[in-house]
Amino acid sequence: MTPDSSSSVYSPSLSGLGLLRGLKCAVLGGGGFIGTNLCQALVAAGAQVKAFGRSVSFPTALAGVDWTPGNFQDGSALAQIVEGCEIVFHLISSSSPATSNQNPVADLKANTLGSLNLLNLCQQYRVRKVIFISSGGTVYGIPKQLPIAESAPTDPICAYGISKLAIEKYLALYYHLHGLDYLILRVSNPYGRFQTASKSQGVVAAFLSKAINGDLLEVWGDGQVVRDYIFIDDVIAALIKAIDYSGQPRIFNIGSGVGKSINQVIDDLEILLNRPLKRRYQPKRKVDVPVNILDIALAQKLMGFQPEVAWMVGLQKTLHWLTQGGLHNL
Repeated sequence: MTPDSSSSVYSPSLSGLGLLRGLKCAVLGGGGFIGTNLCQALVAAGAQVKAFGRSVSFPTALAGVDWTPGNFQDGSALAQIVEGCEIVFHLISSSSPATSNQNPVADLKANTLGSLNLLNLCQQYRVRKVIFISSGGTVYGIPKQLPIAESAPTDPICAYGISKLAIEKYLALYYHLHGLDYLILRVSNPYGRFQTASKSQGVVAAFLSKAINGDLLEVWGDGQVVRDYIFIDDVIAALIKAIDYSGQPRIFNIGSGVGKSINQVIDDLEILLNRPLKRRYQPKRKVDVPVNILDIALAQKLMGFQPEVAWMVGLQKTLHWLTQGGLHNL
């Protein structure tokens, strides 16, 4: 059994019960980490799914999905995906926090302008709702209070976070001008199956793959940077809940609500693997905020969201997936 097969599927109680039967969905960025898991969950729940993106890392994982490769800047290709869909999941991003500051102009054109074109198409084809994955790890910048609530100041220190925030504002504008419904999920740091380190994101996937191979783990700074990690199944559960959620507010933090330093992550990987791991500390990066822990109380209260996969359980699941064949894709 290979890890990219359709049997390697999101499987909480929703899965396979036909709760979304016949719902027509488009997943932009469907070939990526979150997108692959989301497509599997939607298909298992009975939805009709079209997926779009530059490439797909695990083709057989998208069994039952109408996959179309394409560029986010290609309006005609995008129109074919959006037409006829009720729900559009916008997961596409052409950059990462670590790379976006290298060329903010390119980041703006690729992500913000591309998203505006998407919203125009959603309006044109009368899409019922756009569900957008924003970045709970970057839109707030350096926090003044922990945990970080949705009402906290938004002062990103990377172009990636600025683009995400701009797209959030345009979603609100299109709702105001055209009545295009939307929901924004500010996701923290997801990890789990189908995650690769190819976009300079994904500490857990990167560290685990290196640890399995006996390679050195490179840490930016002193390892005290704190992040909020959430297992992919919990992210997908939130995305599914977002379909039927209505009303205000339209922005929710999605995370575990618990912070772990990079050093703690490595310590826990050592426990998981039952051996010490080699570390090398590099100079810190300007793109990294010192701490990010999300307040998820609002999503718990209004969306019924609850992270269910414990940290060490999620690590074990990720390790199992990697050792069953996912490692060759990292």
